[in-house]
Amino acid sequence: MNKLVSIITPNYNCEKYIAATITSVIHQTYKNWELIIVDDCSTDNSLIIINKYIEKDNRIKLIKLGVNSGPAIARNEAIKAAKGDYIAFLDGDDSWDSKKLHLQLNFMEPKQIPLSFTSYYSVDERSKQTKLITAKKRVSYTDLLTNNYIGCLTVMYSVKQLGKVYFPVIRKRQDWALWLKITKTGKFAYGIKEPLAYYLRRKQSISSNKFNLLKYNWKIYRNFEKLNIVVSLYYITQLFFKKILK
Repeated sequence: MNKLVSIITPNYNCEKYIAATITSVIHQTYKNWELIIVDDCSTDNSLIIINKYIEKDNRIKLIKLGVNSGPAIARNEAIKAAKGDYIAFLDGDDSWDSKKLHLQLNFMEPKQIPLSFTSYYSVDERSKQTKLITAKKRVSYTDLLTNNYIGCLTVMYSVKQLGKVYFPVIRKRQDWALWLKITKTGKFAYGIKEPLAYYLRRKQSISSNKFNLLKYNWKIYRNFEKLNIVVSLYYITQLFFKKILK
């Protein structure tokens, strides 16, 4: 198998983490990849670190945004530039198991799976494995309305099957909105049970505040999915019990 995988990495002030992120890509057992890093006007030293890796490996590319625009636009700029048969996502503070690309491609290619994701570990800033998030075997649009079961850092999609699909330009929860957009067409997302990624849970992240999460989810239901108030209340209630009272 020699399919090119384009890895999309937004970076904003990730100097503490970006070296580990890039290293986890370089150490992949599958070698036919390109890493497209989009810097969203960082003010730290992350660009210095990124450029050191670019000097050593021509598979790593850098795009600089002129205005701080958020992760949706950053990822979309990388998708536009991507040349791969598959597109995968890895933020500038997360990392992968070395077998991630190899196992995921072997999972997707034989069955022509359009969209896949894996289990992953949620890790605190001291790099302690705090929680295993296990991937469901198959996820539909209706499943996703009840909860975002898909970790962005684990996703890979087939350009042949889906074309290039872009993130909705919204400030928060744009990854969930994209999975909804894809699965709304009747396609399914298929999960790999083996944990193959490490998500860094930072204190200041949106996902660290569960009540804020519900607020942004409500906006997805009403403004993006255009669900009526009754249906939106039904799904937000399910999310409340899953995220707040669990």
